[in-house]
Amino acid sequence: MRTKLASLAVSFFLGAVATSVAPLSYAQDTGSTATDATQAAPATKAEKKAARKQARAKKNAELKKLEDAGYNPGRANDPNYPQNLQDAQKKAGIGAGASQ
Repeated sequence: MRTKLASLAVSFFLGAVATSVAPLSYAQDTGSTATDATQAAPATKAEKKAARKQARAKKNAELKKLEDAGYNPGRANDPNYPQNLQDAQKKAGIGAGASQ
């Protein structure tokens, strides 16, 4: 009797897990809907490396503009952090990005 209950409990548990996980697999985006070539993910290792290098250069250029506008990213525990960054963005002419 105890074995039947344990077996039934395991079956119930596995069924519950399968039921809760199945919708997640259908909800994932496969990424195959990209219509623009600029939105498509790079296919080769060299293309991925070039994309990372380009993104890093863009980020570093933006950071350099912010530093030239008076923003200091190395200042620890800055009580005026968001305001200082927003002021530097306005001064440098850089959009606020994710903060808005």
